[in-house]
Amino acid sequence: MRSLIRLAKAHPSALRFLVVGGIGFVITMVINYGLKLFVIPQHPVTALAVGTIIATVVSYVMNKKWSFDDRGDRHTGYEMFLFVIVSVIGIGLNSAPLYLSRYGFHLEVPNVTRTHQEVADFVSGPVIGTMIAMVFRYWAMNKWVFPKRAELVDVLSPTSPSTSSNPTV
Repeated sequence: MRSLIRLAKAHPSALRFLVVGGIGFVITMVINYGLKLFVIPQHPVTALAVGTIIATVVSYVMNKKWSFDDRGDRHTGYEMFLFVIVSVIGIGLNSAPLYLSRYGFHLEVPNVTRTHQEVADFVSGPVIGTMIAMVFRYWAMNKWVFPKRAELVDVLSPTSPSTSSNPTV
C-alpha cells in the first residue's frame, strides 16, 4: 500500500489519468451497451467505437484541465490535433480485440451461445482492448500531446543541448 502511495505522489498525472480513464470507461460502457442492446445489436464493434469516441471527447477536456494541467504550452488547436490522432489510434487498438473475437474467432451466435458471445465481447473489447489502448494513450499523451515543458523546449529549440553539436568531440 505504501508503494502505491509513493507511486501516486511521484507520478500524480498517472493517477489522475487513471481516474479520468475510469470515468471514460463508465461512459463507454453505458453508451456501448445502450447501443448494443437497444439500438444496433447487430453491430457490436460500431457500438463500442461510438462509446469510445464520446468518452474520448470527455477525456480530452478532463486530461487537459486536470491530469496534465501542469504540462504543455502548445497551441490548443495543435494539441487537439495530436490528441485526435492518438485517440483514433487508441480507438483502433480498443476495438481490434473485439473485432478479432467476433469476426476472426467467430465467437458469435450461432457459433456459440449468447452468454459465451457476451462474455467474449466483454473480455475482448472493454477489458483487453481498454488495457492495450490505455497503455498506448498514456505513453502517447506524455510523449506528444501533453509533454513536460522541458521536453517541449528541447523539441522546439534548435539550440537545446540535445540538438546542438558539440565542437569538442
